[in-house]
Amino acid sequence: MTLPRIASFSQAGGKGYGLVTDEGMVNLSSHFPQWADLSAVVEAGGLERIAEAGAGLAAALSLDEVTYEPPLPRPGKIICVGVNFPDRNEEYKDGQAGPSNPSLFVRFPASLTGHHQPLIRPPESEQLDYEGEIAIVIGRPGRRVAEADALSHIAALTLCNEGSIRDWMRHAKFNVTQGKNFDRSGAMGPWLVPFRDEGQIADIALVTRVNGEVRQADRTSRMLHPFRRIIAYVSTFTTLLPGDIIVTGTPTGAGARFDPPIWLKPGDVVEVEAEGIGMLRNTIADEVIG
Repeated sequence: MTLPRIASFSQAGGKGYGLVTDEGMVNLSSHFPQWADLSAVVEAGGLERIAEAGAGLAAALSLDEVTYEPPLPRPGKIICVGVNFPDRNEEYKDGQAGPSNPSLFVRFPASLTGHHQPLIRPPESEQLDYEGEIAIVIGRPGRRVAEADALSHIAALTLCNEGSIRDWMRHAKFNVTQGKNFDRSGAMGPWLVPFRDEGQIADIALVTRVNGEVRQADRTSRMLHPFRRIIAYVSTFTTLLPGDIIVTGTPTGAGARFDPPIWLKPGDVVEVEAEGIGMLRNTIADEVIG
């Protein structure tokens, strides 16, 4: 069964959110004036409600008329998990087994753009790299969440290309923040898929392609820190709130791991795809200064 695909978009008449169908975009914004955007929908626990309503409405917009925005226009915390697949851990060649706890860092909303939008390569570095990942959107608040209850806190799933400026991740001894937060260096989307059961994430394929070539491919069942563990761990030190996003880690095969490294450049096309969620597609462009 195909699950609802709910996207944030902009078009000539302004910004909105809607249900993506084969016929076009069902504009849900006008039917739910109490919720100004998808962030408000998630905060109110209304994702399933708008999905059900959208199934009975006609598509009012062609997909050619809309520009995809990152699904949540006002995300809360964006917490990212590093080194969360076995082969990815081995890339570091430090002889250590997978870490007992997740490695974490944060991204800022401005570092992400939407589906079909270019990732921006800044003039400070040519080392723009890709990392295809699954992101979970929190729908129910929680602190010190038990692993057994963790999945009940997920509202939706989406995808992330966790674009990185590699040399800027090594400007300080214990620091990756700079290299993960250049404006529009990564992407999220194309939409939210409501989370209904563990089968959606327990063992699904995650693939990243660059110009049609598979660069990353693995399955979520091989994650070092499963989704339940990530939610339980993160909620130990910070209260998870509706609209928070956790980006859950990338497989081996990023451009930095080739010899020599293969960096993204204008003209490249990157696709991140996961079973049951969709495909996030982005081009690459150089930043225009002035």
